[in-house]
Amino acid sequence: MAILRFSFGTMGSGKSTVALQIHHNLATRGLVGKLLTKLDRDGAQVTSRLGVYSPAIEVTPDLDIYKLAIDNWPLHYLVCDEAQFYTVAQCEQLALAVDDLAIDVFAFGLLTDFRSELFEGTRRLLEIADERVPMQVEARCWCGSRATHNARVVDGRVVFEGETVVVGDTDEGQEKLFGENVRYELMCRRHFRAGALEPPE
Repeated sequence: MAILRFSFGTMGSGKSTVALQIHHNLATRGLVGKLLTKLDRDGAQVTSRLGVYSPAIEVTPDLDIYKLAIDNWPLHYLVCDEAQFYTVAQCEQLALAVDDLAIDVFAFGLLTDFRSELFEGTRRLLEIADERVPMQVEARCWCGSRATHNARVVDGRVVFEGETVVVGDTDEGQEKLFGENVRYELMCRRHFRAGALEPPE
């Protein structure tokens, strides 16, 4: 039976690396599949911080993933990275592909945004997935504790307000987003709540 598996974790927990590995393993066994992503920091490809990458289909807001599967039939699987950014309708389309077309779907995403609130896509996938799998690689806060939060840092300061989706961690030579230097930092809950990026002097 086909399954919808949602694997989730913080940044640095290996989501994209595992997504690429699953796609590679299945493709080398002669199975036909598609790799999808949305708002990857390097565009229409899935990239891992380890340096591995592969071209992918960009999931735009108007993309019907169920129709994509039918248009590319026969299809055995879909590997979906950055699934936290998918719309609720697109998450439903993934479930429909599993139930009606018997396609295995492996979705990967962040659990919460920079405010420590569930992403829309994440919430729906947690509600409808056959399997919910936390990533086993534990990222760490600067203090050494387990990282549980993805903090947004703007011009060197942790912020708790703003647009939900702002892509950061871009190359130094690229134009700054909204005139600001945006990056994301892994933090434990205690230091996230305090907005502390380093030990007090």
